[in-house]
Amino acid sequence: MISLSIAGGVAEIVLDAPYKLNSLDEQALRDLSKAYDDAAAAVSRGEVRALLLRGEGRAFCAGRDIAGVTPETDDVQGYLGGLLQPLLKKMTAFPAPTFAAAQGACLGVGLGLLLATDVVYVAENAKFGSPFANLGATLDSGGHWYFTERLGMHRTLDLIYTAELMSGAEAVAQGMFSRAMPAAELLETTRAIVAKAATGATGAFNASKELVAHIRDQRLGLWESMEEENAEQARLCKTEDYAEGFLAFQQKRRPIFKG
Repeated sequence: MISLSIAGGVAEIVLDAPYKLNSLDEQALRDLSKAYDDAAAAVSRGEVRALLLRGEGRAFCAGRDIAGVTPETDDVQGYLGGLLQPLLKKMTAFPAPTFAAAQGACLGVGLGLLLATDVVYVAENAKFGSPFANLGATLDSGGHWYFTERLGMHRTLDLIYTAELMSGAEAVAQGMFSRAMPAAELLETTRAIVAKAATGATGAFNASKELVAHIRDQRLGLWESMEEENAEQARLCKTEDYAEGFLAFQQKRRPIFKG
């Protein structure tokens, strides 16, 4: 089950099937995709300026729901290429800052959802990695690219060959995610950060989001990146939020951004 709630400028999407560790079948991917569409529509109406993705229960998402799947008839290409990949692209292109709070098992598709999110906070005892060696399968959801990019070739293949899992604390220390914290503090802390982001300069945040993705994907050098920054800054200086930020600084008060 996937739920979406909107309050205080924040869209909160919840993977809500804790009895199966929030594992996702084909219908769940469709429902999750629709939740992102609905949240994006709320952004266009000015109702949402940040998004939080989380999982209910003791796990964020244990991966694909393979209950009832028969290998001989499994349409894995339809699941991964037809449903999951378009969803991950949609998540990375969401028109506002996105955050995730992850606890417990975060594997396979669940890991992919996190990697498609802008900022990820994890419980110290969360579990990440590639258990697929035990299934005769391989890491999916873009995991090869992200692991190689963030961990290097040797550590990536070590995790794949051994099927060993990293803790949340280890994953953060190795550059996979942003912050690790005690599980009991994870949701409250993340919600507070997301609520603050929802009052920020959404246009400027989106500009940085696009710049970071372009620098990564195009392997831009320093001076090329700086030229793109200059162009974005020139565009942003014509916005109401830019003017408000300058005025608030001069008046020594907190800015009130419209996003």
